Amino acid sequence: MTGFRDFLTRFRPAASPGRAAPGGVPADRSAELRAELTPPLALLEQAEAEARNVREQADASAIARRREAEGQAETIVAAAHEEARQVRARTAEQVLRAADGEAAALLAEAEREEIAVRDRARSRTPALVDRVLALVLEDLTADEASTVPPGGHRAQDPERPHGGGS
Repeated sequence: MTGFRDFLTRFRPAASPGRAAPGGVPADRSAELRAELTPPLALLEQAEAEARNVREQADASAIARRREAEGQAETIVAAAHEEARQVRARTAEQVLRAADGEAAALLAEAEREEIAVRDRARSRTPALVDRVLALVLEDLTADEASTVPPGGHRAQDPERPHGGGS
């Protein structure tokens, strides 16, 4: 970069005021500007290159992190699926155990009711048999009484001939 003194020399008069001076070499302003701007532009190019490198590294880092996160996500999902399968198996086992317990309780209750019904049947059967027997005997007695006339003789059978032969 040019110094402050070089900068000020641009504004210094070429000669003292007075009569015309012989022709001089014109100043190359574009060369001076190029010499002045070359160092800052070089620094700017270097900064652009560094920014490009930082962006490329950031992109590579983002890709690596994304792949790592995808791998972790797959691992977590697989673990969750396995956990869900285990929970379903445990729940099914608990439900089956509960159903088995309920079925056993219902079976035991049914067996108790069966015993109670049999005991009731055993205790009621003799009385019912006596009643049925009494009703049958009563029916038989009533049938015999209706076939014997009040005089003590039996009514003749309509199919038997009247008279003396037996």
